[in-house]
Amino acid sequence: MKFPSKVTQRTYATTLEEQLEQLKTDELTVRFAKSRQSLSSDRYRPIYHYVNPEGPSNDPNGFCYWQDRYHLFYQQYPPEDRRQHWGHAVSEDLVHWQDLPIAIYPDIEEKCYSGSALVEQDRVLACYHGTSAGTMIASSSDPLLLNWEKIPGNPVIPENETALPGDPYKIGDPCLWKGRKGYYSLSGSQYGQRLVDSRPLAHLFFSEDLQNWTYRGPFIEGDVFTTAGEDCAVPYFWPIGDKHMLIFGSHQRGSQYLIGDWDEDAGKFRTFDHDRFCFGPVNNGGVNAPTAIPDGNGGIYIMHMLSHGLDTKGWNGMMSLPTHLSMQSGNDIAMEPASAVEKLRRESQHINETLLPANRNIDLENVRGDAIELVARIQPRNAREVCIEVLRSSDGTETTSIRYLRNGGAVKTKGPETWHDVLVIDTCRTSLLPEVLARPPEIANFKLADDELLELRIFIDKSIVEVFANDRRYMTVRVHPSREDSLGVRMRAQGSDAILVSLDAWQMKNIWTKE
Repeated sequence: MKFPSKVTQRTYATTLEEQLEQLKTDELTVRFAKSRQSLSSDRYRPIYHYVNPEGPSNDPNGFCYWQDRYHLFYQQYPPEDRRQHWGHAVSEDLVHWQDLPIAIYPDIEEKCYSGSALVEQDRVLACYHGTSAGTMIASSSDPLLLNWEKIPGNPVIPENETALPGDPYKIGDPCLWKGRKGYYSLSGSQYGQRLVDSRPLAHLFFSEDLQNWTYRGPFIEGDVFTTAGEDCAVPYFWPIGDKHMLIFGSHQRGSQYLIGDWDEDAGKFRTFDHDRFCFGPVNNGGVNAPTAIPDGNGGIYIMHMLSHGLDTKGWNGMMSLPTHLSMQSGNDIAMEPASAVEKLRRESQHINETLLPANRNIDLENVRGDAIELVARIQPRNAREVCIEVLRSSDGTETTSIRYLRNGGAVKTKGPETWHDVLVIDTCRTSLLPEVLARPPEIANFKLADDELLELRIFIDKSIVEVFANDRRYMTVRVHPSREDSLGVRMRAQGSDAILVSLDAWQMKNIWTKE
């Protein structure tokens, strides 16, 4: 059976110069540009995060680096055929993006679900789940990856939609990589017969030629970190430092990662550490599906899809800023925004060292905006809470709060309770609109060393707030303030004085307009 797309599929030239010329008049790219323009007045549509040009979008896919450009693919639903296709965008710096035509279309598969990309010397391989078919592989080798050809033998791993408890595996969104012995494909699933008692599981497959695959068995060993009810959707498996990292999205708990050692001979990933990117519900504005690639120097770049907490007309999906992950001492992971984000900075404001008196609100009168970057360096001293409010209305009825709480969380052990510091993003008062879906605060463990400054890098872009704390904690959430004056910034120290060592703020450029 075939399920051909209703979107006209085109063949493009094979040289960069010819491709760039074709894109100027290409029917899809012209349509995308018009759609972007028509949606640009939407107050919740980001201006410096990637958001698809038309309609809804879903999981990012196939993130890769090919011929000096970064390529991002994602689940796109074209208006003439509301099934998953692979949308496509390209960037030279991970910040400024150009929309490209649809990359992969349904054919023998009913829908083109999520997957990954593997860059080889002379080609790029896309490996994805095709519904009603199975694991699909396509290849491209032209400069902008505009022309994709599905390899012979697809589906290379047939779908087993009717898999029952006791069956050896159930395939899903695959991750493809190449080891010493050949190619590996990883499909996410879960342990257990019921969702409530399941644990993340990934199924490993092996092939020497990409067409003939054998099942190697369950992939993960030693996972004592994830919780019941989680699955292992959209997995990405890459080296980081001298270890390996499995990044995946749980439909129940959002994006997260496991760190461990990869034993290729045994076909096992032996885990010993874990952390999350999502600290609340996946829906209603949380961090959902990831996509990730090696940076070529032992680190990883990652992007996420964020769910929406408000239905918006004509679009609803968006991506996080690209984040760089690197291994530090021990198993600590450094998390920083891609350095090219600094190229988006425009007008700036600087605040020198300022006392934050206990229990008093300090309004930063000249720091305002809904498309800004803030860099704050704070000495909490003995304050039990330090708070930065952003997107605050003049009367405080709308505000989004970013809080550092000393000893704000408790961990129950076999002995006495131990207390730890936490970082919180609270959106409970972010909007007066009744249709905005409710969301509890994001709460993440975050410990400052003695005399360590709290260093917060905060990105606000219309309907998203992203926080990087001391380059080792990343948190983000969608927001939908209703008031036109919800632009202010306020600070507060609770219980005892704190010191704002410095604060810098920049208005941010729109990546879709020429400035």
